[in-house]
Amino acid sequence: MDKIHSLRVFSRVVETGSFTAVANVLDSNVARVSRAVSELENDLRVRLFHRTTRRITLTDAGARYYERCQQILADLDYADAEAGNAMNEPHGTLRVHAMPGLGQTHLAACIVGYQARYPNIEIELVLSSTMPRLVEEQFDVSVVTARTLPDSGYVSQVTGTSYSMLVAAPSYLEKHAPLRSPDDLDGHAFVRLQSPASSTDGWQLEGADGDVLLNASAARYRINDPEALRVALRAGAGIGALAVYSAIDDLRAGTLVRVLPQFQLPTRNVYSVYASRRYVDAKIRTFVEFLKEDLSARLAAQEATLVS
Repeated sequence: MDKIHSLRVFSRVVETGSFTAVANVLDSNVARVSRAVSELENDLRVRLFHRTTRRITLTDAGARYYERCQQILADLDYADAEAGNAMNEPHGTLRVHAMPGLGQTHLAACIVGYQARYPNIEIELVLSSTMPRLVEEQFDVSVVTARTLPDSGYVSQVTGTSYSMLVAAPSYLEKHAPLRSPDDLDGHAFVRLQSPASSTDGWQLEGADGDVLLNASAARYRINDPEALRVALRAGAGIGALAVYSAIDDLRAGTLVRVLPQFQLPTRNVYSVYASRRYVDAKIRTFVEFLKEDLSARLAAQEATLVS
């Protein structure tokens, strides 16, 4: 029995909760994964998992063993990385997840700058509005915009801030009375971005006089992609909320106009999220540091331009 391999397989099963998921990640099959765990249990003479036809759960002994395994494997990974200089010099492939709007407007360009600084890094960027399971889906970093993050056990760092505002096409606004306050929005057509990060309660507008909750749950058009939302708004579908980084080009071109410019939606943080572990690979560490420098500057400059 390869004890180290069995420890890694056991840890992956704990983290994913599935023999099948581990088999997919390791490009193996369920029988081999199950055999590795069984061999480990036979060697230890203790049952690590309770198994049923529907799920597997850790035994008390398994939970204690997992805690020890995490420390052992982290030390081993660190020793391997240190020997290969991976802790100091970034190299290899970095898999990055990002939400579509931010990924399309800023992150793709940030990655070009990062690779110019670290030419030994290859990057795979995947855009999705759903926060991934980093370990199971083998992502190194996820870049998301949110007011707060769920308690996932991941490590997160703030790499910038942004906010959204209400916008509409001039062709739509020409057909309606002037908008001077949130009360004037009654009877308008709303277009909503529908994603896990979006509020289902409505738009919370912030102004100098305090917060205003605008109920947009009766939106006639719901879209799960910010670029598609932008296209629909330009076509005159109604009033919608876009992040500054998604709306700025249309505002400059005049194809969209800001509605109630004295109000904005609450500021959200841009987080870089990565799996919690004792030692962070240099490619992850340097990428997050680069985003703090480059992405935050891009967002701040864009918002300053909007204000001016």
